[in-house]
Amino acid sequence: MGAEIAYARGDATSPHEPGTKIIAHVCNDAGRWGAGFVMAISRRWPQPEAAYRHWHRGRADNDFALGAVQLVQTQDDLWVANMIGQHGIRRHTMAEAPVRYEAVDQALKMLSRHASVMAASIHMPRIGCGLAGGRWEKIEPLIAQRLTEQGTPVTVYDLQ
Repeated sequence: MGAEIAYARGDATSPHEPGTKIIAHVCNDAGRWGAGFVMAISRRWPQPEAAYRHWHRGRADNDFALGAVQLVQTQDDLWVANMIGQHGIRRHTMAEAPVRYEAVDQALKMLSRHASVMAASIHMPRIGCGLAGGRWEKIEPLIAQRLTEQGTPVTVYDLQ
């Protein structure tokens, strides 16, 4: 049985735990990178943004779609997981936020496999709850089911 989700105050782009780490975040399926948590990622490393844009440009010939995950290495022991869990960048109606919970769930399931093979811990902000418009009470159980209950350590960061 896995552990609980750990919560910390600080910067999700700067985990200090030993071992291999994956920073997970939710991206949109529109090929747009320029607001929210991605800006913090881009300030630290150019690779995740460049890889995401290349992945989106080649989407006719690759797996870029809702629920997909792209792992991008930024350092020897640090990876960024670009997870496609948001449809578009704006609310389609007042009731429909861009987040797609089914896609986030699918991406977390895939992320769990990667983390297991890599013996990695996962670090993230409250994914899907910023610009994607999701609700944490829907995202948190997905993280628990797909990651912590499978034995993958997860730390969720809230900025100070």
